[in-house]
Amino acid sequence: MTPAGALFGALLLLAAEPLPSGDAAPTAMTHFRFAPPVDRPMTYRVTTRRIDRDGALINFALVYALQWERLGRGFRLQAVLQRIDSDARPEVTRALTLMLEPLVGQEISYLVAPGGSRVDLVDPDGLWERVTARIEAAGAAGGRSEARQLAQIVAALPEAERDRLATADIRALIAPANEAIPTAAEGAGASVSMRHDGSRQTFAKVEREPAAAGAAGSLEIDNLWTVDAATGLVVSEHRQSWIVEPDGNGRRLVEERVRALEPAP
Repeated sequence: MTPAGALFGALLLLAAEPLPSGDAAPTAMTHFRFAPPVDRPMTYRVTTRRIDRDGALINFALVYALQWERLGRGFRLQAVLQRIDSDARPEVTRALTLMLEPLVGQEISYLVAPGGSRVDLVDPDGLWERVTARIEAAGAAGGRSEARQLAQIVAALPEAERDRLATADIRALIAPANEAIPTAAEGAGASVSMRHDGSRQTFAKVEREPAAAGAAGSLEIDNLWTVDAATGLVVSEHRQSWIVEPDGNGRRLVEERVRALEPAP
């Protein structure tokens, strides 16, 4: 794989969310009251663990600082990617840092519709111009051709794909905008369960699908979301992907994602 290909692959790893279809409002969780806390900053940590080529489980974590404010009938969310934590091999960490470094410390603004059903970037063109310029500057300063290649890749991405990369973690945070959370209609299925615990509501869903071509066994995905019904925010998400052995007697973890929201220290 080329350096640019490795970088782009890592970028998609950190934003592997389904792209919303069109402008239709998601149906999941729209019955929730959406009232994010405007009186206190929050910390949002998104951790992805994946098996690398050597069979070891490696970790990537993005740590965001969040601040909500009311804007008209809706809300504005100011998000800053504070840092990137990783225990990956040096070459993988270097690629990841090079790719996301332009976003570290950048304040990104989102407009969230009343009810939380829609999330839009504020000035997306300006954001990607700044990101591309910083990548190119890093490449010029360090003589790194992969940085220049990455800048070209980012600049060539379709608008919808760039929006997905920049908003995936935020959409996942806002329950009415999170299409992955099971709807009430899915509750009758054996693979979906829901329970209440005070102001918290927990949703569990198990997905099963064939493994990738050439791989033995099948893929099983365990999902768990905990939503604060008072704010409409997903305070935690846990997603584990397993390869189930062909005989059904065992399974092996291949990827895990954990999202956690809490008040800032």
